[in-house]
Amino acid sequence: MRADKTLLQMKYARIIALIAKRAGIDSEKAMDMFYNSKTYMFMSQGISDFHCLSDNYLAEEVLREQEKEQVREQVKEQVSMEVVEK
Repeated sequence: MRADKTLLQMKYARIIALIAKRAGIDSEKAMDMFYNSKTYMFMSQGISDFHCLSDNYLAEEVLREQEKEQVREQVKEQVSMEVVEK
């Protein structure tokens, strides 16, 4: 199901505000985080009715995605450092 574009834009704004507040970052950084997330991709493409989920849940999902990405980057960095040391 596809949501109304205006309603989706309003939802995006609420989610971005929640991300900024919870992560203690400015709105621009939160916007970048949101628009580069899988959550946004799912919502904008109408996949799995993500737009029906609560703003709070979706903001937390974006933050979890970001956390997982940071862990992946740390692991990559550690592995590359170990390879260089050998």
